[in-house]
Amino acid sequence: MTLSVDQSTATLLARDSNQALGIAEFAIGFMRRDFGEPSEAVKEKTRQFFADAAVCGLSAIALGTNAPSVLREEAAAYPHPQGATVFGSSTLVAPEKAILANCSAVREWDSNGTNFGFNPKFGHTAGEFGHNDFYAVPVAAAQMAGRDGAHALRAMILHDEIRGRLAEVFSLKSYRIDHVVHGAIASAAVYGAMMGASAEQIESAIGMTVAHFIPWRAIRAGKQLSDSKGASAAISTEVAVLSMMRSMRGFMGPRDIFRNPEAIWRQFEPTDGDSPFDLVLSHSGDDFAVMGMHFKLGLYEHQSAGALQGMIDLVSANPDLLENPDLIKTIRIVAYQPAFGIIGDPAKRDPKTRQSADHSMVYIVSTLLRKAIDAARASGTGAIADDNDAMWKHLILTPYDFDEKAMFHPETRALMEKIQFAHGGKEYDDNYPDGIPTSVVIETTDGRSLDSGLVMYPSGHARNTTCDLEDILKNKAHVLGQLALDDPDPIFARFREVDSLTSDDLKTMNDFEIRAHGRFE
Repeated sequence: MTLSVDQSTATLLARDSNQALGIAEFAIGFMRRDFGEPSEAVKEKTRQFFADAAVCGLSAIALGTNAPSVLREEAAAYPHPQGATVFGSSTLVAPEKAILANCSAVREWDSNGTNFGFNPKFGHTAGEFGHNDFYAVPVAAAQMAGRDGAHALRAMILHDEIRGRLAEVFSLKSYRIDHVVHGAIASAAVYGAMMGASAEQIESAIGMTVAHFIPWRAIRAGKQLSDSKGASAAISTEVAVLSMMRSMRGFMGPRDIFRNPEAIWRQFEPTDGDSPFDLVLSHSGDDFAVMGMHFKLGLYEHQSAGALQGMIDLVSANPDLLENPDLIKTIRIVAYQPAFGIIGDPAKRDPKTRQSADHSMVYIVSTLLRKAIDAARASGTGAIADDNDAMWKHLILTPYDFDEKAMFHPETRALMEKIQFAHGGKEYDDNYPDGIPTSVVIETTDGRSLDSGLVMYPSGHARNTTCDLEDILKNKAHVLGQLALDDPDPIFARFREVDSLTSDDLKTMNDFEIRAHGRFE
């Protein structure tokens, strides 16, 4: 079936076409402004995601987390007279190393934006994950090319569009491939378009990226997760940019990679010669992939957002649970696949590393509840906050909620023992990835059954219409920013208003001092 696409706002790359070349031509045309303009709403949403990602990265660096520290040290060993900068530095380094270090920092807390690959308009609901990890690519390319912040913001929109639309049409996780492949393809395309590559050179780089550098989800398996999980996007993007550089020097990678019978697409979803999917890329108006992406309002795996919202709703309506937590007999959380499979893994009921704790449903929810209990005690009245937004701000999960002391807090561990986590079956699965279908039921020792009801669009979700997102994000930026900067607000504003920066401003955007706290434990 041929899709009907409004060509005044979008481009169709049909499954019977060379989509790698099509992505390349689209990227070049988008950056050259051959099409119309993304709406102001799209630009504003991208500004929000970029600033949110940046403050996540700065705080991870300030607390000396391992992977960002190692990769920043690596970047410093590659000075480059026409290079790019890492966060908190004016030193020019090789662009792929600046991108590696900054992507890793942004992703380290697992607290930046998320997409779930859902676009019912075209029936593109593959439901692949993805994250707003890759803004270092447009920034580095703009710094090298002497372009301004508006040009960098446009490239950020382009990157989110390519990787976001790929996530809608092909589920890598279904075949145990890590979702960062979509972002790596976008990185090659965006970097090439910004650096003056031809369409054929970009196609070649995409082909190399897919043919040579496919990361398996082995990086996310195991009882306790490693640095590889958080740095996956950074490492895949580094090699994508290197592939683009190599292609611009004349190296030719495999062409037409989406129809290549030996590449991942047709290996996992065989066809008679076509790609397994059509791809629609927006170039104008409001309907961009970024508009369907979601914010995390603190440090937590986004699959747990529905449970966190349900818990906030329940304790807000029943403050006696916080005044007397012994009333809580059991907590039953019901959710969809893959939430149940990923953050409900029995191995994660006893997390011993931060990377495992932030992917443990029982730990995340128990920590939020323990913080609420502590806040109620501290208030002296049992009251915490007046409304939903204030609750999210007051109970924000920070890095210190995942350090060793917090991880083995006896009250948190006791609450974890009260949690039952179950798969809700077809009813829940059918509502994903439209929403994050989750319910929380608390059984009390005095015989009550307190039910959150089905939570679909928790605060931070793209389709949530009730929370004051900008206000909650400002709180998150301030809380995390204070970990890194003596005065975080001006630096946050610099990122938040990136498209107002001149080319000289963009070159020095990362020139500020990050306050170091030592290694995070």
